[in-house]
Amino acid sequence: MTRLNGKTAVITGGATGIGRAAAKRFIEEGAFVFIFSRRQDALHAALADLGPSARAVKGSVSEEADLDRLYSAIKVERGSLDIVFANAGTGGPLPLGEITAKHIDETFDTNVKGTIFTVQKALPLMGLGGSIILTGSSAGTTGAPAFTAYSASKAAVRNLARTWAEDLKGTGIRVNVLSPGATATELAKEALGEEGQKAYGAMTPLQRMADPAEIAAVAAFLASSDSSFMTASEVAVDGGLAQL
Repeated sequence: MTRLNGKTAVITGGATGIGRAAAKRFIEEGAFVFIFSRRQDALHAALADLGPSARAVKGSVSEEADLDRLYSAIKVERGSLDIVFANAGTGGPLPLGEITAKHIDETFDTNVKGTIFTVQKALPLMGLGGSIILTGSSAGTTGAPAFTAYSASKAAVRNLARTWAEDLKGTGIRVNVLSPGATATELAKEALGEEGQKAYGAMTPLQRMADPAEIAAVAAFLASSDSSFMTASEVAVDGGLAQL
């Protein structure tokens, strides 16, 4: 698999879960990948797994100075950037009636503001053939009980792709949304336990949760020229959850 041969990619939230699986897949397909995460221990573990075609930068997408350091490192080592996978996200349950301003700020700072500045600060390094992938969610389409802030933030991410596809006319840069459903990441498995995973899986026609590698495979498709006539689109990789 050499669809991404010679390409340079950045993946936020790249040390664990979907981000790490995508980094592994991108490298297998020939890319050089920068992973970005707030946790140094997770970055070290990811680098040990990913090998010499990966670099790690510690920081938060909600901090502009951290993103500036990330793109400065990419410019120094690689000169340009072909793929941006704006994957970092956060969100937890808080039912209507208990929502706080702090909860909203934390969710939107990462999922919306962080996504905006991840992409905006990358653009000077990108050009013809560039691919931007935003991580959405099935919750952005269906909603989810007690997930007001998270669901709204992911609906906003969906609209960012529509708006940016217009803004990027004439640049040769595409932007699409990858929307997973319940995915069996390390964090999800720990939080849900075996019974919780079965319950979430039973909500889909495929009767299971996704493996992170399955989400990563679609990210690689969106990153590659195989999706060259796609922009402003949303690809649901949710086992049918938001489609019925």
